[in-house]
Amino acid sequence: MSDLMISEEKGEIQMSHRQKPFAALIIVVTAAVLSSVSISFAGSGPNMQEGLWEITIKMEMPGMPVSMPPMTHTQCITNENMVPRGSPQQAEECKITESKVDGDTVTWTMECDSPEGKARATGKITYAGDTFKGTIKMTMQGMETIQHLSGRRIGDCRQ
Repeated sequence: MSDLMISEEKGEIQMSHRQKPFAALIIVVTAAVLSSVSISFAGSGPNMQEGLWEITIKMEMPGMPVSMPPMTHTQCITNENMVPRGSPQQAEECKITESKVDGDTVTWTMECDSPEGKARATGKITYAGDTFKGTIKMTMQGMETIQHLSGRRIGDCRQ
């Protein structure tokens, strides 16, 4: 059984000692994935409108009875930086080992080495003008997570 507990009254998630490092790495890897996938797009590139985007990440951990609450943030996305950036420290822990652009879809493979352990992730985002959907699948210490990404353009970038 799981040691994960959620208190709806307080909006808190309580995890076991074993789950905490894994959850911390998932957050670092998610930010690093999003920061590392600023791929240079030649030609017309994916059907993506530059501007301020709202991005929501919903994490799924197979075998867990409940999922973590979605995380939402905003970021300026441009043709030069097709996905949100994380902190430089997070980007240092993860390296893109392979990436590909096919039409409106960007795919990548990434390996991470952090104090919490090593992880491997594969990701895929498909743009549709002012929206995108995608997933990141990550494995660390024998545990797997699936992160569902969705984004929508909400306006112009603030300079």
